[in-house]
This record gives sequence, structure tokens and C-alpha cells, in this order.
Amino acid sequence: MTFQALNLTPSLLTTLVSQGYEQPSPIQAQAIPVLLEGRDVLASAQTGTGKTAAFALPILQRLAQSNPHHMKMRKIQALILAPTRELAQQIKESFMTYGGKMNLKTAVIYGGVNQKGQEQILKRGVDILIATPGRLLDLMNQRLIDLQHVKYFVLDEADRMLDMGFSRDVKKIVTAIPKVRQTMLFSATIPAEILTLAHDLLTEPVRIEVTPPEAMIDKIEQSLFTVNKRQKSALLLHLLQDNALKVVLVFTKTKHGANKLVKDLIAEGVQADAIHGNKSQNQRQQALRNFKSGKSRVLVATDIAARGIDIDELTHVINYDLPDTAETYVHRMGRTGRAGRVGKTYSFCAQDESHLLAQIEKHTKTKLPLVESQPFHAHVTPDKIYVPVPLQKRKRSRRRNTMARVS
Repeated sequence: MTFQALNLTPSLLTTLVSQGYEQPSPIQAQAIPVLLEGRDVLASAQTGTGKTAAFALPILQRLAQSNPHHMKMRKIQALILAPTRELAQQIKESFMTYGGKMNLKTAVIYGGVNQKGQEQILKRGVDILIATPGRLLDLMNQRLIDLQHVKYFVLDEADRMLDMGFSRDVKKIVTAIPKVRQTMLFSATIPAEILTLAHDLLTEPVRIEVTPPEAMIDKIEQSLFTVNKRQKSALLLHLLQDNALKVVLVFTKTKHGANKLVKDLIAEGVQADAIHGNKSQNQRQQALRNFKSGKSRVLVATDIAARGIDIDELTHVINYDLPDTAETYVHRMGRTGRAGRVGKTYSFCAQDESHLLAQIEKHTKTKLPLVESQPFHAHVTPDKIYVPVPLQKRKRSRRRNTMARVS
């Protein structure tokens, strides 16, 4: 498929050609025609799939084709919410690039900077506004912003936004925009919380799901380590004794778990940082800088906080905790094995995660290779986890059991 087949205007097509775009990505090919029809969309697509263009191009085209009277008003007609100022700024740059030949004004507002300059921009008139929820709500409370003319509303990286605690802010913002609008919700994964939010915000949405190419799985070496839950930290330290694990991204299920693991690693002399929703923007940026520069060997992250971590040199992804969905497992794997490099994924599985392992293997149609030659190996069964008793102890405990059960 080509961009010409998506019924985009000549000015947008010319811009895409000048930027080196040859053909639409899967998310663009599926979303653009639907959005040009005015339908609401619930899309599952991670960073790096071209999702910004998927909603930016239809918005630009529809605004450019709208009544000229609205163009002169310079009222906010498109509102895009993003969880971080880095993403907000990136989205603004994309709109500026794609809409460079159009008579549209685009602005971005976010916290952490003085709001005076942003106030002046808003007073001069804006067609497209990209904002983080906190700063936008501040300006709304001060009655410095008018959202009564919004026709297009985008919630980008919605799952990350909820993880960062913006759910209440988003709901307050939605009450200030017209009910009759086109709404687009983009999220890397679609957990129950996102489905609930989508039900509240969207009207008969088209569901679009784009996951990383499954062919990627064949390019990444996967290994499975079954281990008692209490020994995961010891297993990770054991693996890190191998200098081949140079740049390691470790995924935990919870923010508390990430913090605790970093403390354990630092106590053993391993340079590590954590990144998750409870960290401030400056803390997250510093952790990323440390990781990219090599100052930190290990970055421990929750799934949503890891969004946007694109490091070609990443050698290993370690699933310290297995993810709740097989789709998320594939997303995690996609962090490594980039730029033609061989990527490696290690997955730790404790007894209470055996059902998650089954889901992953069913989804990927792959039996994860089990590594038994490690000091913390445990036998995971459907309902129990058994740790082999050392040989010298078996003779003494033979009458009771030849295996020691760990609850």
C-alpha cells in the first residue's frame, strides 16, 4: 500500500515524500482511512510504529478542509494529551513537519517551565494544542484556556498516563471539551483499565491492534529460568557475573519491586537505576542518561515507564517478573536485537507465574528453552514448585520425601 491510496491531500503527500516516507506503517495504513471517515479509534500500538503520523495526518487534513471561518478563529480545534513533556514536544514537532505547508498554528504546553510564555502563545491563537494533563488543568483552573471548540481529541500512550496517576486529570479535562467530537485513544497495551476508559470516552470505536512483527521473535535468543520467587534477586546477581551482560534492561511488575531490586543490586556493587511512574521527570531523565552513557549497567523498569527506551546497544532484556499478557512479552523482547544485533531475553518464572508462561508460549508458538544449569533452578509444575534436595541430604530425608517442597 502507498500513502496515495490513503486519500491524503497533495500537500500532505508532498511533505511525506520530502521527508523520505515511502509507504505507510501498519498502524498508519489501518488508522488513517478510518480517522478520515470521522470514526473514533481505540488503537494498540507501541512507540516506534508510526502512531503519531497515524493520528496527525488525518487531523491536519480534516482541519485544512474545514470551514475557512474556523481557520480565522484560531481556537483550539485539536487537543492531544501526552503523559510527558518529551513526548508532547515530539508530537508538536511531528505536527509542524507534516503541516508545514498549511495555515495552521500548533503549540505545546507542559509543566516544569514558566507558564508566562505559554500564556502568550495561547493568547495569539492556536489550532492544534499538545499538552500534558497537569499543566493543561492548571491553565484551565486559571481560566486561561478555552476548549469549547475542540473537534478532535487524542489520548496518546493512555496506559502510561494512567500509570503516572493522570486518570483523574484526564476525566476533568474531558468534561471541558464538547461531547460531540472525534476521539482517538492510543495505548501500547489494552488492559482492563484502558477498556474502561475507552468505554467512557469513545463512541462506537474501531479497534485496531498492531504488535511488533512476530518474525522478530526468531532473531532473539530466548531463555527460561525457573526459580523460587525468593531467589530471583540472587539469580539475577549470578547472571550479572557474566560480562556479556553489558547493557541490561530488567522488567518488574511493580514500582516497589523495581526500587527494592535496585537497592539489592547496588548493595552488591552493580550500578543500577530504576525508572517508573513514581519517579519525577528529572529522576527518569537522569536514569536514562546514566543508562545510555554506560554509567549504569542495569536499568530496572515497569512496562509503562520503559516506553520510549530505544537503545540499539541493549544486549539483554530480563523478565524478572513475567508480564500479565503475552503481547507485553513480545513488546519487551522488541527492546533488544536492534540494528542487526543479536538480542537476548532471559525470563524468570516462579510457581505463581506458570500460567503466564503458558500464555506466552501459546502466543509465540515457542517453547522457551529451559536453562537448568544454574544454581537456583527449581521445577515448576502446574500447582507446586519443587527444589531438588542436595544429594548428600537425600539419604537422610528419604523416608519423608526425596524432594523438599517450598511453599
